[in-house]
This record gives sequence, structure tokens and C-alpha cells, in this order.
Amino acid sequence: MRKVVLYIVTSIDNFIARKDGSVDWLDKTPNPNNLDYGYHSFYKSIDTILMGNVPYREVLSFDIPFPYPDKTNYVFTRTPIADNSDVRYITGDISAFVKQLKEQQGTDIWLVGGGEINTLLMDNDLIDEIIITRIPTILGEGIPLFAGAPHESELALDRLEDFGNGIIQMMYKPKAKSEIEP
Repeated sequence: MRKVVLYIVTSIDNFIARKDGSVDWLDKTPNPNNLDYGYHSFYKSIDTILMGNVPYREVLSFDIPFPYPDKTNYVFTRTPIADNSDVRYITGDISAFVKQLKEQQGTDIWLVGGGEINTLLMDNDLIDEIIITRIPTILGEGIPLFAGAPHESELALDRLEDFGNGIIQMMYKPKAKSEIEP
């Protein structure tokens, strides 16, 4: 079965974007060694991308060609929109769609976010790994990593990497229900 991997960047205070969806703060941390923080290796491991409409619109605002043309891209939205050459819009039951997607042939699936979709998929046990790259910035407000009131979930830290410039990356796996002590 394919894995859904939430691969995402957060501020120290766990925001994934400003309130308006902007991620302009991501490039402010110096990166003198031009590290990609494992992005290219991760990108090669996936063939499908899931994202909400707000993150998708933010990607479009970068004024660059669509960055994922070689992947199958799904954008979740509440308002029906006609598919385009880059993405297929999904308006129905997100959990059912992702369950079905995980059962199809292919490699891993990248969950880009946003916060509401992260919560929905986490609450329905559909996220298999969480890779968080933490930027040493405090935003004070914005779109949280998990929006609303997510169910309590226990995670196991699988890997931690310190890049030496204040940026750290943590990889978690949700604990199976059988692993959680009563």
C-alpha cells in the first residue's frame, strides 16, 4: 500500500503560512551551503501530490512555471472547479478519496497541506509519516500545522537532523493503536 507523507515546513510556533497563505518567510534563513534539506530525494520518492486550494493558489503566485508537472496533482476545494492541465480538483469526501488513492499502484503520496486537510487526514489515520522542517522564525499568527481541533495522536520520532543553520528536520510516524499504552 502507498504511504501518505506530510512533508512540510513550519515556523517554530507551528505555522505553515501567514494568515493570507503567504510563505514569504521561508527564504529568510541563511543557507550558505545551498542545502535542499532532503527535498530532491523526497521528491523522487513520490508520484502524487495532494494539497488544499489555499496552498495551490500560493504556489501559483510564485510567478514561475507550475513546479510539479511530472506528478499527478490533486487539489481539494469546496467549490467545484474545472480541472486544468496541472491539477485535478476534488470536491467530494477527501478521506474516501485518499483511502482509494493509497490502494492504487504507485509510489508515495506527498501531502503538501494545508492545516485543515492535515487535521482531516490525521484524524482518519491516513498519514503514514510526517516530515517537518522547522525554520527558526516565529510568525506569531498564521495557518497552523493542524487546524481546528485535531484528535489526540501519539507519534514516534524516527529521525532528527540538525542542518547547523538553525533549521532542523524531524521525521515522525504515527503510533499504531496497538502501540499506545492504555
